[in-house]
Amino acid sequence: MKLSDLGEDALVVRLTRGLPRNASLLVGPGDDCAVVGRRSDAVWTLLKTDCVIEGVHFISETDFARVGWKALARNVSDIAAMGGTPQHALITVAMPPDLPVAKVDALYKGLRRCARKFGVAIVGGETARSPGPVFISVALTGQVERARCVLRSGGKPGDVLFVTGRLGGSLAGKHLDFTPRLIEARWLTEHFRLHAMMDLSDGLGADLPRMARASGCGFELGELPVTQGCSREAALGDGEDFELLFAVAPRQAARLESAWPFRKLPLTRVGVLTANTKPLPVHGFDHFA
Repeated sequence: MKLSDLGEDALVVRLTRGLPRNASLLVGPGDDCAVVGRRSDAVWTLLKTDCVIEGVHFISETDFARVGWKALARNVSDIAAMGGTPQHALITVAMPPDLPVAKVDALYKGLRRCARKFGVAIVGGETARSPGPVFISVALTGQVERARCVLRSGGKPGDVLFVTGRLGGSLAGKHLDFTPRLIEARWLTEHFRLHAMMDLSDGLGADLPRMARASGCGFELGELPVTQGCSREAALGDGEDFELLFAVAPRQAARLESAWPFRKLPLTRVGVLTANTKPLPVHGFDHFA
């Protein structure tokens, strides 16, 4: 059997089955971040790591300052999806020896710009030789108040599904210049009780089924907020939108739409969670498909 036969989600399940745990682990693999602390703590710690690889997440000709922004912003987006705030980052970069130093300088320019924007302290990391593509891995910590921590697994049948922003078109450059919805997530968790939330990294076609499965629900989809020039299929499957997908009780939906203060950022009802579902025709991005 090859990885392409297994697929990304099944591989993650296989790798994380039976991993060692300890008493401080509150939420392990399967959500946007791990959560550690004591259940009685007022504030919990969030842990996240993600990587970007030349030839997979960006091409060699890309401005490396944009690559640096993306490498850290992907992690910030996951912290936002848990309702938290980012704190400390470790950066690991593996590079071939003939890579121009100017590209590394540009990479760190982008990393610093993102860190300053979202209040992240870059506290260290590692550099290593790579015989192949450039590889950047970011490990990020965050924190979230116990009462504001949102998981993927709390959705209930009947919940209304919302998405921020517009979906599709990542290959046109949006995947390098997106803004993590940190401010919006903090506003949401301050003013509403969200049942479930995650960020859209692999496309709605992949990520919504993940949320539904984690919540023990199905789903129905309606109209989508599609990026201009994109199709519904692109909105489902392009991936790397880094918008928020979240579920709220139906009685809160109208009040949320009325109170939404970010007038330049669309907020769209895209469907509901149900007791059962039908497969989507577009499945989103899978690293091993």
